[in-house]
Amino acid sequence: MAIFMGFVLLVALLWAVFAFNRLVRLRNQVRAGWSDIDVQLMRRHDLVPRLVEAVRAYAGHEKALLENVTGLRARAMATQSPAALAAVERELEAGLGRIVLLNEAYPDLKASANFMQLQRDLVQVEDHLQYARRFYNGAVRANNDGVQRFPDLVVARAFGFGEAEFYEADDGARPAPQLGLGQ
Repeated sequence: MAIFMGFVLLVALLWAVFAFNRLVRLRNQVRAGWSDIDVQLMRRHDLVPRLVEAVRAYAGHEKALLENVTGLRARAMATQSPAALAAVERELEAGLGRIVLLNEAYPDLKASANFMQLQRDLVQVEDHLQYARRFYNGAVRANNDGVQRFPDLVVARAFGFGEAEFYEADDGARPAPQLGLGQ
């Protein structure tokens, strides 16, 4: 009987070690994903002042738009929560889109090599940011599944592993589908 109990304890210990290591890996994936998003956001934030200055030289009377984009950049840089940051970044993305569209109204701006290079850089950053968001949200989903799944949640709670926050486009823009249980 002592051998059987020793075997059960050994299996339980091995499972706990495996679960702990898996949760550490999942948490590190979330952190790496957020780091990738942060890098791309910083690249975008670095482009904003240069883009604003390029537009200001050709379209000085677009002052409200330029000030709005500059203010959104400052808010984004001060925001830490992924959900709150997603909302600010969505507004910033829309403002940058309006700035890029100004090239249609100002032919001199459209002809500016500096503006065109900034526009290409911005498109590249947006592409990288989209991939980083997908990776991060996938890592968050895997992490949250891991810390919620029984019996791993026992290890998660014992060692302080928690759920991570998704980087969502809009809190409620797309309501979750209602699943009827037992229908």
